Amino acid sequence: MKLNELTIAEAQTKLEAGEVTSVELTEACLARIEEVDGEVKACLTVAADEALAAARAADERRASGETGPLLGIPFLCKDNIMTAGIKTTAASKILENYIAPYDATIVVRLKEAGAVLLGKTNLDEFAHGASTENSAFGTTHNPYDLERVPGGSSGGSAAAVAADMCLFALGTDTGGSIRCPASFCGITGLKPTYGRSSRFGLVAMTSSTDVPGPMTKTAEDAAIVEQVIAGLDRYDATTVDRPVPEYRDELSSPLKGKKIGLPKEYFTDGIEPEVSVAVKEAIEEYKKLGAEVVEVSLPHTKYGVPVYYIITPSEVSSNLARHDGIRYGYSTHANENSLDKVYTNSRGQGFGQEAKRRIMLGTYALSAGYFDAYYLQAQKVRTKIKEEFDKVLAEVDFLLTPTSPHPAFKIGEQAADPLKMYLEDIFVTGASLAGLPALAIPCGTAHGLPVGLQLIGRAFEESTLLSAAHHYQQATAWHKNKPKL
Repeated sequence: MKLNELTIAEAQTKLEAGEVTSVELTEACLARIEEVDGEVKACLTVAADEALAAARAADERRASGETGPLLGIPFLCKDNIMTAGIKTTAASKILENYIAPYDATIVVRLKEAGAVLLGKTNLDEFAHGASTENSAFGTTHNPYDLERVPGGSSGGSAAAVAADMCLFALGTDTGGSIRCPASFCGITGLKPTYGRSSRFGLVAMTSSTDVPGPMTKTAEDAAIVEQVIAGLDRYDATTVDRPVPEYRDELSSPLKGKKIGLPKEYFTDGIEPEVSVAVKEAIEEYKKLGAEVVEVSLPHTKYGVPVYYIITPSEVSSNLARHDGIRYGYSTHANENSLDKVYTNSRGQGFGQEAKRRIMLGTYALSAGYFDAYYLQAQKVRTKIKEEFDKVLAEVDFLLTPTSPHPAFKIGEQAADPLKMYLEDIFVTGASLAGLPALAIPCGTAHGLPVGLQLIGRAFEESTLLSAAHHYQQATAWHKNKPKL
């Protein structure tokens, strides 16, 4: 096995045994990026010199006696997460040359743990999308089929992990942006509970649902990364002051006797037959492992997408107001004496079509005369959705659903129909609106493409989901599938 194909746990064992160095791991990942990223287009920036310097520093720390689960491990970072000295574009022309003056808190924590930043990955502009086709810098391709999308918005991170360009990547999840691409690319993706991982240093999209999380090759690796990035942050008032469990130690917690809920609203018509078969086989596997499976109901599920697409554009229109051509980012003011012209020209030329669409939708929903009818009403339904999840999760340990009704679709297939693209989020918006942890893992194939399984848990019970996923991956081999590039 090549070094870039290792999991974090495997690499750490070799590092501790002195069989490899961080520099060798990093060189292997950089070589893989050089080999395949011309076709996959997962990376927007590759910081080779900085990565090799960080790898040498990690090797020196290890030589001095230091150890740690991420010491010397190479990773890639979604490009809406701030990295000091390396461009952070959010895949938008308006931030094309923006270099952040500081690292996001989760990047600080990874660097302190000795992880090696290789570069930044592509995404839908400002994380607006489910396919990574909305990037101002081109579409990322699915490593399993280069004519298909990798999912979004963390499509670059998912494709990079699937193609072994790194040992793990960071993504952000607002309404499925870690789980959807994890499903399409056949990797493991964890959306932590809202407030579990700091948002400080993220380019804000929807502040009430944005959460950063790990995208990895196994559930064990997700546990290792989340252990490092989780916890209270004095720079983010929404992080919660409660202990972070030892996720890796709890992976082997017994699955036998756990009660899994199957929401009947997630198993309706419209799911592709091969996806349905794969998910049903996974349910049978959980039964063999000793879990009890019961049907439950979440009747407000049908309101998830409409509510999400009122609340999200509303917060987007507010958050993107800061990109005005004055404070930072793209600006055009040649021969203009009017401040209004600077605003409109800079934003008109700097934002892509989807960002503009969401700004207009959100501004409309928040405007006088419509606020009560749309935004306020959406927030009331969101409360109902959360109450419904909490009630059902009081009776079962976690929920199991498909991540998506189908595998990855072809590039351009849905680009002309925004409504159809929004419906991609049908199984993933509920957990985001309720602020609950959710995890996607591969559970089969459809037409040769990965199929994803979603587990949704109680707030701050990521360890339950990681353990359930780990047990499944010990019994099956879907997570070991590799694309042929």
